[in-house]
Amino acid sequence: MKQYPFLYGAFGFLLSLNILQAQTNISKAEKKLLKSVEHNNGEAISFLEKVVNINSGTLNAKGVQAVGKVFRDAYDAIEFETSWIAMPPEMNRAGHLFAETKGKKGKKLLLIGHLDTVFEEDSPFQQFKKVNDSIAHAPGGNDMKGGNVIMLYALKALHENGMLADAQIVVAYTGDEERTGKPLSISRKALIDAAKRSDIALGFENSTGFNYATVARRGASGWELHVKGKRAHSSGIFSERTGAGAIFEMSRILNAFYEEVRGEEYLTFNPGIALGGTFLEYDQKSSKGNAFGKGNVVAQTAVVKGGLRFISEAQKESARNKMRAIVAANLPHTEAEILFTDSYPAMGPTERNMVLLSELNQVSLDLGQGEVRAYDPGKRGAADTSFVAAYLACLDGLGTMGTGAHTPEETVNLNTIEALTKRTAVLIYRLINQ
Repeated sequence: MKQYPFLYGAFGFLLSLNILQAQTNISKAEKKLLKSVEHNNGEAISFLEKVVNINSGTLNAKGVQAVGKVFRDAYDAIEFETSWIAMPPEMNRAGHLFAETKGKKGKKLLLIGHLDTVFEEDSPFQQFKKVNDSIAHAPGGNDMKGGNVIMLYALKALHENGMLADAQIVVAYTGDEERTGKPLSISRKALIDAAKRSDIALGFENSTGFNYATVARRGASGWELHVKGKRAHSSGIFSERTGAGAIFEMSRILNAFYEEVRGEEYLTFNPGIALGGTFLEYDQKSSKGNAFGKGNVVAQTAVVKGGLRFISEAQKESARNKMRAIVAANLPHTEAEILFTDSYPAMGPTERNMVLLSELNQVSLDLGQGEVRAYDPGKRGAADTSFVAAYLACLDGLGTMGTGAHTPEETVNLNTIEALTKRTAVLIYRLINQ
């Protein structure tokens, strides 16, 4: 995070104080919490297997709702007030599960997870399967049903020990994090409303390791490029009458993006699909398309769909303006238009996030789990914490450890769940008692 050196200074000072001070002993109350987590760990892993084996690809509304029902029953059992927030039918999204305790004591917390995964009903990767005592292949187990389970079982330990009295904790499990429903003003309204009445948000997306937590995430934006050329016999390509054609214009634009927009720290953009030819069809919903063309016909149409990642709104707008200027400088007899769609705002590495990180770091040190540092935002994707970061202090990446998220090789490390749940339980306990 080279752009934010003052944050390193603030965190370094706090961390130095933590290291210089004698480690805080785990209190008697916290020791009770740890015992509860240990006692429930086998149950937590069985719970994870159960929810992983229910397909909840974002577009499988019934599956997302089924996973939500399992979690809802579990939160009802620990006396949270639960509700299901449905989305309008035209959004083609299942909705969200919220669970809440209402009180006035300590910091007001918002805990964030998501029920959906990238693995839809037609995916061949569907089942939880242990590789050994430590590792399981699990579709969505790492991103992020494991993190959902850590949230639940940390709160269960607190409930079993009577430690949630008069605390305000809102648990939000969105049902469309992997493919956000549009408009965002509807799909993220409940989450943002919860943030506005909370002090701290903790996100339980998959962890990057015991020694890191996420204080910043890049935002995500979509872009779509439409290009038109003059259909003609290829013998006339480059002539004053025919011009360059749509595919050459598309290529010019993409190359100029690469040469002129690329290079800023944390700024990336990617053309994910490109089609060009005489005729083409592209389906927005499925992200699939077909193109028809011949080598002896100048292409008359092209389309490109891509994504843009950024660390701030200023960086996003600067990149968009550069892209618009490139698109406008058309080759002969071509025209082009670029459209942008907002998806996730950036979660900036604020000072309050760094202070919250120092509190997590102290918990980790007290538990003998080692120092926790800020993870490079350039190595993380967008997440729901980004929608609430403007309103309160945020930490993310507090979920399970594993590998291969979003791939058919996704794994979850079962041996880390107990330790990460302990860390979460103690952190929540300290925050709601401040």
